[in-house]
Amino acid sequence: MLLTLSYRGADSGDLGYLLHKHPGRVHDFDLPVGQAHVFYPELDEQTCTAALLLEVDPVELVRSKRFRGDAGTLGHYVNDRPYASGSMLAVALGAVFRTAMTGRCDARPELAAAALDLRIGLHAVPLRGGADLAHRLFEPLGWRLEVATGLLDERFPEWGAAPYAAITLSGTMRLGEALRQLYVLLPVLDDAKHYWVADAEVDKLLRNGEGWLAQHPERELISRRYLAHQREYVDAATARLAELDQGTAAAAAAAEGQEQEDGTEEKARPLNRLRADAVLAALDDVGARSVADVGCGPGALLVRLAVDPRYTRIVGTDVSPAALVTAAKRLDLAERSDAQRERITLHPSSVTYQDDRIAGLDAIVLMEVVEHVEPERLDALARSVFGLAKPGSVVLTTPNAEYNVLYPTLAAGAFRHPDHRFEWTRAELHAWAGAIADRYGYRVEFRAVGEPDPVLGPPTQLALFTKEVAA
Repeated sequence: MLLTLSYRGADSGDLGYLLHKHPGRVHDFDLPVGQAHVFYPELDEQTCTAALLLEVDPVELVRSKRFRGDAGTLGHYVNDRPYASGSMLAVALGAVFRTAMTGRCDARPELAAAALDLRIGLHAVPLRGGADLAHRLFEPLGWRLEVATGLLDERFPEWGAAPYAAITLSGTMRLGEALRQLYVLLPVLDDAKHYWVADAEVDKLLRNGEGWLAQHPERELISRRYLAHQREYVDAATARLAELDQGTAAAAAAAEGQEQEDGTEEKARPLNRLRADAVLAALDDVGARSVADVGCGPGALLVRLAVDPRYTRIVGTDVSPAALVTAAKRLDLAERSDAQRERITLHPSSVTYQDDRIAGLDAIVLMEVVEHVEPERLDALARSVFGLAKPGSVVLTTPNAEYNVLYPTLAAGAFRHPDHRFEWTRAELHAWAGAIADRYGYRVEFRAVGEPDPVLGPPTQLALFTKEVAA
């Protein structure tokens, strides 16, 4: 199995930094699926090409307990698994280029975060689902495709076309995102996996599909095939993807028909995505590098922080141990290196109690947290975050209670979530945040999240606290 990855740029050799593999060496890896080799067949002033070659011993494959013998094979000892670029190549890709997939490159962080001119070559790719399957999977992601197929055996043309293709992808994309897409879509093209699928695969799918899968027009097909048609896992993935993709009915209605300045219709984006985007934009504005997501839940924001190399220290806290277990799975902490686990830490904690482990950071995020706290405990929250932890900045988001009347399924006076203890109007948030800023030496600005109603304001409100610098 062979995969080639080419980068065109002024300093093309920087691809070695991004992949964490020196271009002047051949890198060998012993993996459960076989032996992997990384080498660079091309390196000049404009183009650098890295190749991943995976060699599989068919006999050892069958003897391995990891081998799933019915995964679309011809038989135990006569099958296409050692040659077809499917789930084995995906596993090798994830093992050999694991750090690159996270988007981390300490030597070239700006390049890891940039969209690059990439060309990816895939060979002997199974096309189980029609000749147009590759186009349906990759073109919505922005790739240009060249798909070359041939006869099963040129000596016997009557046997017809081979169910394999050579696929070339060309496009401009962040390297980590491109690798994560390949990790998911290679077994999807094959509609088979060489190992038994367990519930951890759902988290792998969502983690590697972060930022692209929820909006993909073929997400149901991708979920079914990636999860080997295991209904329980497919249903779980479908529900979580729908949650990521769905906007509220009111937000969709507000965005419907709105036009951008260029006259094109603006596509409604889910409110939870807009909220996370607004938090990340605020963190970028204050130049934060060390961040704690307090009340992190199952880790949706942590995953987005983790793939950005600018964040050198990431802390997630929550009162729910189960939520932290889910967050750890989504972040794949068990598979990360020691250095990566030092960069990303999770621990149980309450926002209303002193926690020295989050003290002195550049920023603390309270995303949809404050409304879950009893009103009489808000002073304790303010003291623990602003008075004791004393971050450089605090990013707080909370629902705008005034907007609730636009939700047709929400009863008058009801909260958006059964665990909410209150929901503030804009005036109430401004009053509370202003008093806290004065008390603890911060200045505060307010931002809208989501399409604002002309009278009722936005669905979510954001307060950005920045510590005053002594003159």
